[in-house]
Amino acid sequence: MNAITVFDQKWNPFKEMEDMQNRLNHYLGNGSLTRKSEEESVDNELWTPLVDVSEDNKEYLIKVELPEVNKSDIAVRVEKGVLSITGERKFQKEEKGKKYHRVERSYGHFTRNFTLPEDVDADNVKADFKAGVLELRLCKAEKAKSKEIEVNMA
Repeated sequence: MNAITVFDQKWNPFKEMEDMQNRLNHYLGNGSLTRKSEEESVDNELWTPLVDVSEDNKEYLIKVELPEVNKSDIAVRVEKGVLSITGERKFQKEEKGKKYHRVERSYGHFTRNFTLPEDVDADNVKADFKAGVLELRLCKAEKAKSKEIEVNMA
């Protein structure tokens, strides 16, 4: 296996169908099928940040979009061949004199998990966070060179 595999939360087909129906209704101007209070929709929304995964001959590169997330609200961990990124994008409560008419961006806790290929050096992972993008560089381990073994005749 020489690719990074993404696995996240369990797939919920009913939630996905509801989301698709709500998006369709939004585009058609019919509103949402399920009415939620603003606070309920913000607090209970499942947010999954977008990622790009690429590789070259030296490393794998994972870029995670984390706009308006503080560095202190992000945790990166490698354990048993799995890279986990967890964090939270916090919703700022209304300020006096300010009223929200629409909140479409998702907020809350998130987790992204990646099964790492065998050639990743788990002890050599570098993380940089700037301009709302988390960049993870996973260096590839040196491949063991094959060695010819001389056979002695007895």
